[in-house]
Amino acid sequence: MGAPHSRPDGAAYRRLAAVYDVVHRSKPYGAEARAVRAVVRRVARRPCRSLLDVACGSGRHLEGFSKWFECVGVDASPEMLALARRRVPGAEFFLGRMESFRLDRAFDVVTCLFSAVGYARSRAELRRTVTNLARHTAPGGVVVIEPWLAPSDFRSGGVACRVARDDRTTVLRMNDSRRVRGRSVFDFHYLIGRNGTVEHEVERHDLGLFSRATTIAALRSAGLQPRYFRPGLSTGRGLYVALRVEQRPRGGETSGRARRPGGR
Repeated sequence: MGAPHSRPDGAAYRRLAAVYDVVHRSKPYGAEARAVRAVVRRVARRPCRSLLDVACGSGRHLEGFSKWFECVGVDASPEMLALARRRVPGAEFFLGRMESFRLDRAFDVVTCLFSAVGYARSRAELRRTVTNLARHTAPGGVVVIEPWLAPSDFRSGGVACRVARDDRTTVLRMNDSRRVRGRSVFDFHYLIGRNGTVEHEVERHDLGLFSRATTIAALRSAGLQPRYFRPGLSTGRGLYVALRVEQRPRGGETSGRARRPGGR
């Protein structure tokens, strides 16, 4: 099971950003970027030249998007943003939470991929997040969201294991899964072998479970006209592609502007 990019508060991958790309090195980011571009061209009603990737992680999707768009990334983790900045030096990056960042500009395309939207752990947080994505989308542009699992798709009690390596690092990641108060909770255990030593790290991930009807309602309440595409990208979780119409989005207010990580 693939873990999303990072939690809204930036706690995920604070210690593990350096091994994130090792764990997900087989993910077809380039092919996914091409697939997103293709569906954007089908749905958008304006020329699409600028793209904002929210919860951009280490910048792997932006690396592909930068071939076609002027790119900006937002993430709550300074450590992940440091990786993204090195990977895509031509893009701008800002530190901010997905439900409350503020850039004071609109983009032709706003993406939130690899199920990062699941870190909106309640319906209210989901609405605030979607409203904020819509607020940063130009009329005629599109919001693209790769969802986390729906409640009917989540199975608690399982244990998953993945082994990945590059030239310098071997990572074994094992996790449990359980349902807690309508959310999906995972404890990820990492064994990290490098420089002749083995380290053990543990991180908890807590994600909301939203039905398709709940997500579509949140998108519509934000002034968007959503379409759902299945199977979506490589996770098979589908893809919401929502046109931004002229009316102003309704819902929660944002709080605080996104900021650049200091010293970068």
